[in-house]
Amino acid sequence: MTDPALHATIMLAKDQTGRVGAERIALLRAIRASGSISAAARVVGLSYKAAWDAVQVMNNLFDRPLVLPAAGGKDGGASPITDAGIAVLDGYAVAEAELASAMARIEASVSNGLSLKPLLWGIGMKTSARNVLRGTVSRVTPGTIDAEVTLAVAEGIEIVATITRGSVEDLGLVPGATALALIKSSFVILARGDDGLRTSARNTLAGTVIARDDGAIASEVTLELTPGKTLTATVTKESADALDLQIGTRALALIKASHVILAVE
Repeated sequence: MTDPALHATIMLAKDQTGRVGAERIALLRAIRASGSISAAARVVGLSYKAAWDAVQVMNNLFDRPLVLPAAGGKDGGASPITDAGIAVLDGYAVAEAELASAMARIEASVSNGLSLKPLLWGIGMKTSARNVLRGTVSRVTPGTIDAEVTLAVAEGIEIVATITRGSVEDLGLVPGATALALIKSSFVILARGDDGLRTSARNTLAGTVIARDDGAIASEVTLELTPGKTLTATVTKESADALDLQIGTRALALIKASHVILAVE
């Protein structure tokens, strides 16, 4: 029995961040063809929620949204792909063609029965954090032990993290550097309103509720901070009901700076 042909998968990155692999590209292609997240989810075999979550991840990882989700939920609603999304698809298609040609040449050059499969790896970051937002370091304020790093994730939206000075140096976090902010949904506290709330949380981000998924005990609530940038919180269902967090409700996301993890590639 002969080994199957050598192949590789592409993890496309923009400016060394915002990685998108084959599964998300397939979803993006289906959204482009159908103009709908729900229809695209059926095409690629995902639940509506899984597809919607994937769109959020892609939008948050790139500097511009790839898809503009519209109201309609799992039953429909137009979700047009943006020029940035089309550029990603076009770039991926070119990369696929070039990679296929390169892999054919590599495989043809292998001799003496040596297989390159164990030597070739596609590396991508996976994390359990529900929120991953790409941004640019705008400020670094050093302290005796810790440092405060401010990450601009969109125009007018910044996320502040407190990490050790050693971590700042190890990660090369200087103004202008690109980094990812990782925030567990359980670390996000929600409050009603737009502003004026005084708390000890270093991060207070205003947004509009665009999704709410209730379980028996907990609710997952997603805020749109700005078009294409979202933040998801997991709160008790009782709290979500008490705050009357419905689609369209204005709310504040409160996050301690020590609960924000920074990562680089």
